[in-house]
Amino acid sequence: MLRPPRRIPCPLRREAATATGPGRRLLLSTPIFYTNGPPHIGHLYSALLADALHRHRGLRGAGPGRLSTGTDEHGMKIQQAAAAAGTSPPELCERISGLFRQALSQAAVSFTDFTRTSEPQHQRAVRHFWGALRDGGALYKGAYEGWYCTPEECFLPESQLAERRDAQGRPYKVSLETGHQVHWTKEENYMFRLSAFRDPLRKWLQDNPRAISPRPFYQCVLRWLEEDLPDLSVSRESSRLQWGIPVPSDSTQTIYVWVDALVNYLSVVGYPEAHGEWWPAAHHVVGKDILRFHAVYWPALLMAAGLAPPERIFVHSHWTVRGQKMSKSLGNMIDPFACISRYTVDGFRYFLLRQGVPERDCDFYDEKVVKLVNSELADALGGLLNRSTALSINPSNTYPCFSESCFPKVLGDGETKGMGRASAEDYELVASVASLPLQVASYFEGFQIYKALECISLCVRQTNSFFQRHRPWKLDRKDPSEQLWLDTIIHVTLECLRVFGTLLQPVIPHTADRLLSRLAVGPGERGLSSLTFLPRYSGKPCPFEGRQLGPDTGLLFHRLEKPEQQRTETRKL
Repeated sequence: MLRPPRRIPCPLRREAATATGPGRRLLLSTPIFYTNGPPHIGHLYSALLADALHRHRGLRGAGPGRLSTGTDEHGMKIQQAAAAAGTSPPELCERISGLFRQALSQAAVSFTDFTRTSEPQHQRAVRHFWGALRDGGALYKGAYEGWYCTPEECFLPESQLAERRDAQGRPYKVSLETGHQVHWTKEENYMFRLSAFRDPLRKWLQDNPRAISPRPFYQCVLRWLEEDLPDLSVSRESSRLQWGIPVPSDSTQTIYVWVDALVNYLSVVGYPEAHGEWWPAAHHVVGKDILRFHAVYWPALLMAAGLAPPERIFVHSHWTVRGQKMSKSLGNMIDPFACISRYTVDGFRYFLLRQGVPERDCDFYDEKVVKLVNSELADALGGLLNRSTALSINPSNTYPCFSESCFPKVLGDGETKGMGRASAEDYELVASVASLPLQVASYFEGFQIYKALECISLCVRQTNSFFQRHRPWKLDRKDPSEQLWLDTIIHVTLECLRVFGTLLQPVIPHTADRLLSRLAVGPGERGLSSLTFLPRYSGKPCPFEGRQLGPDTGLLFHRLEKPEQQRTETRKL
């Protein structure tokens, strides 16, 4: 294959959006989802991670933010899926894109932008980006042959292949990562000189150790950059692929679907005219299966076009079903619409974000969802709210007063101002909940949302223990000192619940809203920047003290039926 002389990658243009600190803009993005089939929980997991980050940032008042998502509607897979379904690619994309938009909306994903790669604005951005690559000398035309994987829409080197045998014992090759079959393909394409960007990519990562999180994926990309980095085919012959964006000034070629799709992160912010207000202040949330495209190809393409790579790439692993990989052939794809119906929106969101660990694959099955959601949302959190606001405990239905004499502050030497009635465990609870907002913020920043939820769950359990330990229902209201202690127990419990409700808003927005409304926390009192826990403990006024509680709307979260109960009810019908 002929190659042009090696060129030095052009210097990057740092856009205005690189400003840091409060008030800066930030684009959070999911991948755009391929429309060759309906959504499954893997798609929703990417979206929910991005949504939780977006919501948490909004509650911090960190500045203008956007959450982009959408559908990837070009490529060979779409062409083949449409033919198999007896429809046209545009009709298939219209239907499947609608399903994705519906699934994301039903799951309460608060996206601000929904990009479709079939839209004229996006296609104009792709053509301009192609022109920038061409004008920068990053493209050349040459004969290319190699192993092509249609499901992954890419050529794969031998190092990423494995050999398998069919039922007749004949050998064939598959992708090492996905198991999809590959086919030897030879054609004339435009090539991107990826090999010239190996050193710039390494320097970018070495200068930005937080560019890819979690850490194992950052290290994985560095290892890839130690290997051979062959040039990348960035177009297909139009005779093979008609459903895509034609290469400008060469109708015999169609732009490679991944180049087309990746440009969505620019087209959504107004590339090529207005993107400077946002780019490169972008955080991409992606699955590990598309890490190479986002952490190697995309930054290199951006550098070649004279643009900076995105600030951060957050990577997550996959969901298995009872230990098996989800696949159409196994018939074990999990339908998000059915999940939302079965577990409720917040139950579904909570399970995926609580149990999903980005560094490793996680397992999904019905009994596991029901057990977790019932234990942590219905029993622990919901039960605590119901018990602490019950009329039998709090007949005035108010946010009662805190007594400093019952719960004196611990001084610097470890002593308290007075004897009080609080135990050492009670002071541990106060310390745990007081430190919770910063802990949660740190875990969100590090893309460890599951750890943030672990911390909240632990504090919920501690608060239940506090309430149970002091048995407020046993206290005599006729005794003034007992009434003071009773009010203090309830005040501390409600303050804990207020913190939990505030911190859980990015994950279970509907349930958190009901909890905060029950505590009479107004819309302007739900932000994270002004969240103060138990101010009366420090001798400061509490704006909620003496306030009438909000209306009782029943159970905070209804327990889910166990699988056997659900099967019994279904048989009765």
